[in-house]
Parts: sequence; C-alpha cells; structure tokens
Amino acid sequence: MTDETASLYDLRGLKCPLPVLKTRKRMSAMRSGEELVVETSDPLAGIDIPHFCREDGHQLIEGQTTEDGHRFRIRKG
Repeated sequence: MTDETASLYDLRGLKCPLPVLKTRKRMSAMRSGEELVVETSDPLAGIDIPHFCREDGHQLIEGQTTEDGHRFRIRKG
C-alpha cells in the first residue's frame, strides 16, 4: 500500500496523550491490514506511537522524524 492509498491522519498541533488516543480511535474503525499514515508535532509521539502499536498488535511499518515532528505508517493488526 502506498501513501496514495493509505489514509492520512494529520494530528499536528495536538499534545500527549491526544495523538495516541485519536490514532487508537481511528484504527478501531479500520479493517485488519489497512494502513494509516499519522503526522504529529508532539515530541513524545516518537515514543508513544511505537509503544501503542506494540501494545495493540499493529505493525509500525515506518517511523520518521520530519521537519515539524514525526510521520508514522501503521498497518492495522
């Protein structure tokens, strides 16, 4: 699945714990195997989103630091 087919979820400007809470809620409505690209400006997301993926059984396909935060590509487990 490419960025063009994955849903983009812009959570920039939100502070912890909102990026994880909103990502969890959004992913709960998705089917297994679907992908979500999350963008966030919260510095703690670099720790929180990977931890959320491990805890909830999702696959963190890619995590990168961007100019204004982080970008994560997650496949629902």
